[in-house]
Amino acid sequence: MNELSSTLPAELRAKVSGSSFYAGMRILPEAEREAMFAIYGFCRIVDDIADEEEAPRPERAAALDVWRGHIAALYTGGDAGEARFLAPAIHRFGLEQADFIAVIDGMQMDVDDFIRWPTYPLLDLYCDRVASAVGRLSVRVFGMERETGIALAYHLGRALQLTNILRDIDEDTTIGRVYLPIEALRAAGIVPTTPEALVGDRGVDTAARWLVPHAQRHFTEANAILRARPQGLLAAPRLMESAYSRLLERMVRQGWAAPRRRVKASKPALLLTALRLWLFP
Repeated sequence: MNELSSTLPAELRAKVSGSSFYAGMRILPEAEREAMFAIYGFCRIVDDIADEEEAPRPERAAALDVWRGHIAALYTGGDAGEARFLAPAIHRFGLEQADFIAVIDGMQMDVDDFIRWPTYPLLDLYCDRVASAVGRLSVRVFGMERETGIALAYHLGRALQLTNILRDIDEDTTIGRVYLPIEALRAAGIVPTTPEALVGDRGVDTAARWLVPHAQRHFTEANAILRARPQGLLAAPRLMESAYSRLLERMVRQGWAAPRRRVKASKPALLLTALRLWLFP
């Protein structure tokens, strides 16, 4: 069998194979690897719908509703349409419908309105839907015990998403979004007006550093769970925790003063870490 499941549409296979996620998941056994590629493929599809800024909001909302219907059909025996590629993973690993719907609901938050300087509780809800819900799907594939897996998904999902938010401040403002919470902006003395005005504000560094301890706390909790060596295939989540916590450390050292330089995860470094985890689990 190919490294990417033949059930994935060709365009989706190309997107998955070009991602850093692909490098990380290659360390899994075949069945688990294929399931993770399918989950990632689903996430890319609904994320692309939410990010299609040229499409009117009602059109994007309708497209997400179509995917809600596809997901429901996978669990009721109906015609799942474009979502058929998810069926093997759902059946083999008992993936839960509510987690797929939570991901779509997270994308819906981006479609319904621009997310700009949300309250921290609203940001946390967003992180739960777009990241921790993906984690809850993933830990089923990794074979983790339910309670421990949910705890890991809670912390690692939030840690990864907050790191992404801190990395993508400039990119997000170009599409009208500012995920830095209002509490962070107030602590930095920023009175938000527009994303364009905020991106050059000197206080962004202070606001970003307000969010850093939240991400670090979640990394610490996730790392503690992984270090306890619970049941399951832990190499992939250990890889993501290691790579993204290092990414956050690099951003902290560099800071967020304008003009900012986007810090990227290194694919060679990911592969070397993956090899180390494979040799010394």
